[in-house]
Amino acid sequence: MPSITIRNLDKTLKERLRVRAARHGRSMEEEARIILKTSLAAKKKPRTMADAFRTWFGPKHGLDLKLPERQPIGAPPDFRR
Repeated sequence: MPSITIRNLDKTLKERLRVRAARHGRSMEEEARIILKTSLAAKKKPRTMADAFRTWFGPKHGLDLKLPERQPIGAPPDFRR
């Protein structure tokens, strides 16, 4: 299996990785593998708000509503009184 070496890792970042790995009961190497795997497997995020709305409310998530028939517009109010 291929391996990777990460040089010049910030001490604070390494400590956070160590603590996170310990919290999950894993080695730092295993924790780093899981972090990489989950972040790279994540779906591509929408670029714009319109893209996000299409994702959330697009054709696959639509809803067919029965709209009432249009009625003629009533007479405007008379303010001359």
